[in-house]
Amino acid sequence: MASNLAKNSDEAAGCLYVKVSMDGAPYLRKVDLKTYNNYREFSSALEKMFSCFTIGQCGSNGDGLSESRLMDLLHGSEYVLTYEDKDGDWMLVGDVPWEMFTDSCRRLRIMKGSEAIGLGIPY
Repeated sequence: MASNLAKNSDEAAGCLYVKVSMDGAPYLRKVDLKTYNNYREFSSALEKMFSCFTIGQCGSNGDGLSESRLMDLLHGSEYVLTYEDKDGDWMLVGDVPWEMFTDSCRRLRIMKGSEAIGLGIPY
């Protein structure tokens, strides 16, 4: 109950914090989605947070990722950025408009591409 009160007070204050985890990373990050206006800004921030990883090309309109994959520059492993929506389903980041994403995102996971089979990623 205390976590619900904290979350509600954050939302009332204009904040929307979600946790970001990455497969193989020993730490989590917490980001406020309200501080970003589109996928391009958000992906740039994640790139800085997980500095040994880089995010694929953003769409030319700046409001959608044409590629939601990440690449581990040290080991050549491919990662994808996914999120859990309010229904508990895991989706690919960039598949819906930014506003819909911020309304439904509950947490984020940067997962290995091999684990993301079934989320619409062709292999």
